[in-house]
Amino acid sequence: MRVRAVDVVGVPMDLGADRRGVDMGPSAIRYAKLKESLERLGIVVSDHGNLVVPQPESASTEMQNAKYLPIIQAVCDELAGIVETIVRADRFPLVLGGDHSIAIGTLAGVASGRGEMPGVIWVDAHGDINTPLSSPSGNVHGMPVHFALEAQSVSPERIVFIGLRDVDEGERRIIKERGVKAFTMSDIDRLGMSRVIDEALAIAGRGPNSLHVSFDMDGIDPSEAPGVGTAVRGGISYREAHFLMEAVAASNTLGSLEITEINPIFDRENQTAILAVELISSALGKTTL
Repeated sequence: MRVRAVDVVGVPMDLGADRRGVDMGPSAIRYAKLKESLERLGIVVSDHGNLVVPQPESASTEMQNAKYLPIIQAVCDELAGIVETIVRADRFPLVLGGDHSIAIGTLAGVASGRGEMPGVIWVDAHGDINTPLSSPSGNVHGMPVHFALEAQSVSPERIVFIGLRDVDEGERRIIKERGVKAFTMSDIDRLGMSRVIDEALAIAGRGPNSLHVSFDMDGIDPSEAPGVGTAVRGGISYREAHFLMEAVAASNTLGSLEITEINPIFDRENQTAILAVELISSALGKTTL
C-alpha cells in the first residue's frame, strides 16, 4: 500500500533536552528539500507549519525531576490533536522534531486517531524510558516512552527499541520489568540488521497503518549524523539505516513517522538533515530499482 498523501507537522521543541539547537531541526529538514523529495515520489505534501513552543528562558523549571513537563505536555496535547485529525482523514502524519519528548504527543494522536495502540519501532541510542524518579538528569526527552506507556498510547508488548548503546541503570531495569523488546548495537552486530528488522516487524507491524516509527537521528553513528543533540559513537551505519527504512516500506505496515533530535549547531553542511530526508524517502517507498 503506497503512501500517497503526507501531512507534515513541525514541533520546534527543545525544552526536553539540556542543550539548545534541536528546535531548529524542522527547519533544517525542510531546507534539505523534504517537500521536493517526496513530490518526486508522487506524494502530495501538505505542510502544517510549526507548532508554537515557548522558549526555555520564558519557562519555569520548578519540576526538576521532569523539567518543563507541564509546558511540554501542553504542546504535546496540541500535537496529539493535529495528528489525530490527520489520521482520521486517512492521511499520513510526518512529525518533525525537535527533541524526542514530542513523541508523547505523536503517539497519543496516532492511538486516538486509529482507535487502537500502534506498534512502534523506536530507533535511538538511548532508552527514553526513564521515569521522573529514575532519570539522572530530569530531561523529559529521556522519558517519552514512559509517558506514552502511562497514557496507554502504546503497549510494552508492541514497542521495539533498535540501536541502543547508552542506557541508564534505571532504564535497564524498567525495560526488563516491562518486557520491552530491545536490540542493542551489540545485538545488531551479532544477529545482523536483517534478522533484527524481521523480529521487530513481527512484533510491531501487524497490518496496514499499524506501525509507527520514531526515529531519533542519534541512533545513527555520528560519523554519518553529526548534527544531533546527544551523539554516541558506535551507532547504526548509513546502509543499515536505509535498509531498516526500506524494509519498513516493503512491509506495507507503516502508518506514521517522526524524525527527532537534529541539531544544526553541531551539523556539517546540513548533512544530518539531508540524511533524514533520504531516510524519510526510503520509508515512504523510494527504491533503487
